[in-house]
Amino acid sequence: MLNTQQIGKCGELLVQYKLLLFGIESARLTTDSGIDLVAYSPQTKQPVTIQVKTNLQPKKGGGKGKLSLDWWVPEDSPAELIALTELTDEKIWMFYVKELTEVAQQHSNGRLHIYMYIDPTVKTRKKNQVFAYEFEAFLLKNRLHELF
Repeated sequence: MLNTQQIGKCGELLVQYKLLLFGIESARLTTDSGIDLVAYSPQTKQPVTIQVKTNLQPKKGGGKGKLSLDWWVPEDSPAELIALTELTDEKIWMFYVKELTEVAQQHSNGRLHIYMYIDPTVKTRKKNQVFAYEFEAFLLKNRLHELF
């Protein structure tokens, strides 16, 4: 079983791996400054800072059979981009901090909470529940050329 630090490192490595597949170099930062990776954009010729938040897998949440993902991100993240990752399916959603602020379902104690249900057929009681398919546009593979 992986511990929290190992899960976080796996998320960072997943982002680096996927970026490298598209010819984008990146490096891990060893300091705990809120920036996990610095990627170099061949298009803009500029570095891009990334904070990575990782889930190992979807977890039960909100009732029977409801699997969800959720992440907490500091509102004052120094990174330009936030990568939300899920290791089981190797998914990466990439947001500018401003975008994440707009789509986060909760703002609490200086942190943003974003969550999504995995199964679109699940019925929920609340009208503001969000499903993973609603964030398709933010998947790294769909934003790569826009971001880098």
